[in-house]
Formats: sequence, C-alpha cells, structure tokens
Amino acid sequence: MNDTTEASSESVSPLQDRVILITGGVHRIGAVIARTLHAEGARLVLHYRGSRNAAHTLQNELNALRNDSVVLVRADLLDQAALPAVVADALATWGRLDVLINNASSFYPTQLGKITETEWDDLVGTNLKAPFFLSQAAAPHLKEQRGCIINIADIHADRPLKRFPVYSIAKAGLVMLTKSLACEMGPEVRVNAIAPGAILWPERKIDEVTQQRIVSRTFLKRQGNPEDIARAALFLIRDADYTSGQVITVDGGRSLNS
Repeated sequence: MNDTTEASSESVSPLQDRVILITGGVHRIGAVIARTLHAEGARLVLHYRGSRNAAHTLQNELNALRNDSVVLVRADLLDQAALPAVVADALATWGRLDVLINNASSFYPTQLGKITETEWDDLVGTNLKAPFFLSQAAAPHLKEQRGCIINIADIHADRPLKRFPVYSIAKAGLVMLTKSLACEMGPEVRVNAIAPGAILWPERKIDEVTQQRIVSRTFLKRQGNPEDIARAALFLIRDADYTSGQVITVDGGRSLNS
C-alpha cells in the first residue's frame, strides 16, 4: 500500500456514510447533534413534526456542505400507527439504518390534582412510548448493521423536578427502557442514554434568579451547551463499543449536589 492510499484510509471517519435517524432533529439540541454527526460524515434522517421551516433550513445548510446527505421525515410521534413508517422512510433513501437517536420530547409543568389524560398521553407518549415503538421498529435493521440507540433522558429521571411529575415519570421510564432494550437487543445492538442537566433553558422562559440558582448548584458553576450533549452522542456512537445499558450524565455535577 502506498503512502497516498494509507493517508486516504486514515482520513475516513468511522461515521462515514452511516445512516442516523434523529427524532426532533431540526432545532435546539437535536439540530446541534445533527450538525456534529454530519460533520463526521454521517448521513442523516431528521424527523420533525411542526418545525417545517427549521427543518428545510437545516437540510439545505447540511446538503450544501455535502450533497444528498440529509433527508427529512415528518410525523406526529403520538400517532403510534405512523411510527413504523418513520423507520421505513429512514431506510428508503440509503437502504440501511445504523443509529436511532430518540431526542424528541415534550416538556411542561403539570399540577397534581389537575393533570389531564391529554397531558399524560402527550408527555408519556413523546418521552417514553414513541421511543419504545420506534426502537422496536428499528431493531431488525439496527441488528443488521450492529448499530446503536441513544435515548435523550434527563437528570430528573432520578431526581423528580417539582411541578413536573408526569415529565419526570416519563423520563424515569425512558431510563429503564434504555436498560431493558440493552438487555433485549444485545449482542448486536448497543443501547445507551444521555441525561442532560442545565444545557438550554426551556422555551417557556424561566426567570434569571431561577437560572442562577440552578447554575450555582453545579460543581462547574456554569451552564452547559448543546455541543456537550452532541459530543456525548458522538462518543457513544463512535468510541463506546463496549458500553451498553448506561446513562451518561452531562450536567456539570449538578445531580450530585443535593
């Protein structure tokens, strides 16, 4: 083998041409994960529900960097019957699926005594039910590629967030889903989760005093950023060949500070 061939071989990313489906992948943390994995050579299938403009803007941005490397799939994840079609759409373009990232999430407070079935179905549906049925639909295709699943959990899966009981319950279920699927889908498929802490403030804004109080409880005394989550996802896909059933907490140490 000549030097040119060796250099070319060494420059190929382990993610080159691997196909990754990201739910809620067109804004906030999902979009940063998408950009990070795309920069490593991955082909992306980005799911969205209502963010059509953001979806097409991100698709155009990434396809301008590498032609025909990103496709979109629109679906309501609360429609269980539509979930196998999301996976089928992911397979349709490149005929394979290497990674599923269950990132889409509903997040809002619910007051005990006034919680409705609609709120329960929405929060549990997006944060737990949809990841389960998407994973089930994707399982045979991920096994073919010896791929992996990453679930975006939350530090409040272990420590409930006051005024968010249904959300906390759903994320706790997602952590157990991660462990259960690791048991059921091994040895071919690795399943792990990432639990973010103070990364992005909710779209329903919280006051600055509350923000400072949250940050002060981290050991690192600063807010994280979406790139921290994206780098954790990259590690789990690219480098963590012997890691399954685990939750990587990315919170600056906040969850240890009781």
